[in-house]
Amino acid sequence: MAFPKIRMRRLRRTPAMRRLVRQTTLSIDDLVYPLFVRPGEGLKVPIKSMTDCFHFSPDTIGAEAAEVASLGIPAVLLFGLPDKKDQIGSQAWAETGVVQRSISQIKKAAPDLLVITDVCLCEYTDHGHCGVIKEGKIDNDATCELLAKMALSHAQAGADIIAPSDMMDGRVKYIRQALEENDFQDIAIMSYAAKYASAFYGPFRDAAESTPSFGDRKGYQMDPANSDQAMAEIALDIAEGADIVMVKPALCFLDIIHRAKRRFDCPIAAYNVSGEYMMLNSAAQAGLLDKDSAMLEMLGSIKRAGSDIIITYFAKEVAKLLSK
Repeated sequence: MAFPKIRMRRLRRTPAMRRLVRQTTLSIDDLVYPLFVRPGEGLKVPIKSMTDCFHFSPDTIGAEAAEVASLGIPAVLLFGLPDKKDQIGSQAWAETGVVQRSISQIKKAAPDLLVITDVCLCEYTDHGHCGVIKEGKIDNDATCELLAKMALSHAQAGADIIAPSDMMDGRVKYIRQALEENDFQDIAIMSYAAKYASAFYGPFRDAAESTPSFGDRKGYQMDPANSDQAMAEIALDIAEGADIVMVKPALCFLDIIHRAKRRFDCPIAAYNVSGEYMMLNSAAQAGLLDKDSAMLEMLGSIKRAGSDIIITYFAKEVAKLLSK
């Protein structure tokens, strides 16, 4: 049969009709909101490179977490900036580190809010790379040992989910082993499994003060040209003990999200990264598009591709729109 018996527009005629047949529905339950914490007191300082994002101190992070929880968002992803940096990023596993102290403040303010902690050394090293440098190169295995220490310190502070983002080979196995050996077998790991060496991280690197002082991260983050390699990375992380796997960034890698969802039987997360966030914000500020519509369309595409979890700086705005 063909036109006029088939008219595709029949099912688009009214808002109620479109709702009835909608195949992909974005939910507040899909969202994770990233937060940045740094040393100090009474801080809520705007991040210049990222619209409506802030640096908090441990004593102010609780109020922000409570607001996030009040919007129905189930989780936050916590990034920390230390008061001092060194060659190995030793503040990353300090018992009194900013992330460790912030976890307890978040749990006091919003007990049911899931706290996911980013595990990587780039914010903590004085060279800005994600691992230990030996003879001008990243020492993969030495780095994994330190990442396991960092992850364990987060678990001891009360984190619900550990999220290694460094892209060292084998780091999920090191972290899982450290958690198991210290009676944290119930702590989940959300691995940045397919993290690409992307041009879209610029605003974040400013916010996290983690731009490498030399070279780049192409030797350990994935080549954007590759997709089969992403499937191998994801499979390895699952085998090593990851409970959730992530694709990062989201928009340029919707095909990777889709392939991962079809192939792997575990939750798929996607990170709507800072460059994607600011690209839309900049266009909206220039009057080139409607921000709310574009935001929902962007995140809807990530959900449609197959992601179960969307990490986005738009989370609070989206939650307010979806709750209307």
